[in-house]
Amino acid sequence: MIEALLRRHLPGVEAWAYGSRIHGRSHGGSDLDLALRAPGLKRIATDRLKALSQAFRESNIPFLVEARDWTCLPENFHREIEKDHVVLVSKQHAEKPRP
Repeated sequence: MIEALLRRHLPGVEAWAYGSRIHGRSHGGSDLDLALRAPGLKRIATDRLKALSQAFRESNIPFLVEARDWTCLPENFHREIEKDHVVLVSKQHAEKPRP
């Protein structure tokens, strides 16, 4: 469902998951952190990010999903995320719907 919402609201955008949920250190209240990387690492329009966040809140995903534009994250976050992340939606699959 997360991938489908990403593709619907932000086609062409790559999504990287990072943080406690991918490290196995999460608990029931942990969110899923996503770094969103638009083609050419351009900034993602605020209204599109808000629409995606609203879609996550209205979905039946059983935890909070925090999606952030890569270009708005501090450089030191970039380095940490690049070291350890999981690609949820890759560049080559960002626009292709899943069967």
